[in-house]
Amino acid sequence: MKWQTKVTDLLQIQYPIIQGGLAYLAYSELAAAVSNAGALGQITAMSLPSPEALKEEIKKVREMTDRPFGVNFAIGMHGKGYEKMIEVAGEMDVPVVTITGGNPAPIFDILKDASCKKLVLVAAKRQAQKAEQLGADAVMVVGQEGGGHLGRDDVGTMVLVPQVVDSVSIPVIASGGIGDGRGWMAAHALGAEGIEMGTRFIATKECVHASLAYKQALIESEETDTTIIKRSIGAPARVISNAFTDEILEVEQKTPTYEALKSYISGEANKNFIYGGDATKGYGWAGQVTGLIQDVPSAGELIQRMVVQAEKIRLKWGQ
Repeated sequence: MKWQTKVTDLLQIQYPIIQGGLAYLAYSELAAAVSNAGALGQITAMSLPSPEALKEEIKKVREMTDRPFGVNFAIGMHGKGYEKMIEVAGEMDVPVVTITGGNPAPIFDILKDASCKKLVLVAAKRQAQKAEQLGADAVMVVGQEGGGHLGRDDVGTMVLVPQVVDSVSIPVIASGGIGDGRGWMAAHALGAEGIEMGTRFIATKECVHASLAYKQALIESEETDTTIIKRSIGAPARVISNAFTDEILEVEQKTPTYEALKSYISGEANKNFIYGGDATKGYGWAGQVTGLIQDVPSAGELIQRMVVQAEKIRLKWGQ
């Protein structure tokens, strides 16, 4: 079956599937594997230590695939200092840039002469409209089921996606709670031109930086085994529940300030779990899609499994 949508045309990919940015995890091995499977793989820029390191990671991806890939910039968690990283993406003619967690306008200014496609992750209709006004080529819309940072309104993917589809003219990509071919087809039924998946791609063989403990936790967790942290400071984010996240929630109840939470929600605490597997000293992002994760396939196997499942659904409904 052909899978041509506005997203496959825009990004020049076979399947309208995008791998999420995945802080500290999305590097060349995963990005290349996803792109080689016909989807869009990404590397995470702001988890790298320098512009030079980003250049090397981009080179590694290009050594492993000749297909389009993206570079994700999670600017909200890193404040200023991303400008040089953005310049690298422009200089190296990266095919796709995705922006999460902040105002994309400064990035668009830096990339005004670049040929890359620019995608923005949003969690509300008004954010999608603003991204379109600023010049985004497409928006990725994450519902409250998703892992990592979410919107403040607690609106689910099923409701949020069609609202955004009706409010913008650029392609909409659905994210949050999607982990198989059924979710993919549901997204199209809502009007989306493609999907983004984050949590599901962590539990793949090529996500080599994720600890075995993290992947096993994703397999063993039900959809009820995630929780929202950082809500008290206006930055809600979904994580897999463990002893450390219980501590975070206790701190939020007693002292709901950034200073009190700072050491608990740091990048180092994140790496303690996702790299070291220590559930007493760290946390890992995860969406409710954990309830659908039962194994750790290769990225290619996962995508082909989704394609087979989606094709069966299309045939069933005469599409």
